[in-house]
Amino acid sequence: MDLVLASAAGNVFGYLWADEVKGCTGSDYAKTLCPRGRGFGLDGLFLMQRPGSGPWVLEHWDTDGSKSFCSNGSRAALAVSGAPASDVVEAISSGERITLRRRGAEVGIRMPEGEGFGLRPVPMPTEWPAGFGWIGNPQLVLRVPSVDQVDLPALAPRLRHHAALAGGTNVNVVEVIAPGEAKIRSWERGVEGETLCCGTGCAVAAAWLARTEGLTTWRFHTAGGEDVSVELTLDAGGAWRDLWLSGPVRRLGRVHPDPSLWA
Repeated sequence: MDLVLASAAGNVFGYLWADEVKGCTGSDYAKTLCPRGRGFGLDGLFLMQRPGSGPWVLEHWDTDGSKSFCSNGSRAALAVSGAPASDVVEAISSGERITLRRRGAEVGIRMPEGEGFGLRPVPMPTEWPAGFGWIGNPQLVLRVPSVDQVDLPALAPRLRHHAALAGGTNVNVVEVIAPGEAKIRSWERGVEGETLCCGTGCAVAAAWLARTEGLTTWRFHTAGGEDVSVELTLDAGGAWRDLWLSGPVRRLGRVHPDPSLWA
C-alpha cells in the first residue's frame, strides 16, 4: 500500500486512491493508520477517486473513524501526485461541494455555502462572547483575552459534548490582536483533542468576526505556526458567499504501512 502524506497549516493527512484500497472501509483505514502511538499520528485520512470529467470526489475520516468534512485536508489533497493539475478544481469533499484554487505555494478552498450554511444562534451559555456556525460541521467560537492562557483541555470537552448539541461541536478560541488579525486555537471532535489548525473553525471564526468587527478579510495565526487567511461576503442573516480559506500546503512523501498494523 502507498500512503501519501501531505500537510496544510501544520496538520498532516494521509491519502489513498480508492481504486487501490481493498478489504477495508475508509473508517477502518483511519482508525488503523491515524492514531498517534500505534499509527502515523495523522489528523485524518482521505480516500480519493481518480480525476475524471466531473467534480473530483474525496472522502475524509477522522482518527476515530467518523466521516466528516475537512477543509485543510481537502486543500492539501492538491499536493498529492495524480491530483487534478488545473489551477481551479471543482470538487465534492465528503459530500460538500467546494472549489480548490492554486496560487503559488498556497491552495485556497471556497467553503460550502447555500441553504443551511452560515452563522446560527449560540446554543449554550458561554463564559466569553461567542459565535456559532455550520460549515459542513458545527463550530463554536469563543473570543478570549488571551488564547495562550486558555486551558483548552479543561475548557473544550464540556462544550464539545454539550447537551444542547446532539452531535457535539468543534471548539475554537480566538484573540483579536489587530484589525483583521487574530490568534486561534482549536479542539476538534473526531480527533478529540487540540489540532494545529482547524480550517473550518478559522472560516466560521472569520464569519463571526466579520459580523462583530465589520471586517471581511482576516489573517489567523495558528497553533502550528503557519498563517491562514479568510475572505468572505456575509449577509445580514449570517449566511456567507465566496468564503475562501487559503494557506500553504506541502507534499511530505510516501510511506508503506507494515502489514502488522492490521494484525
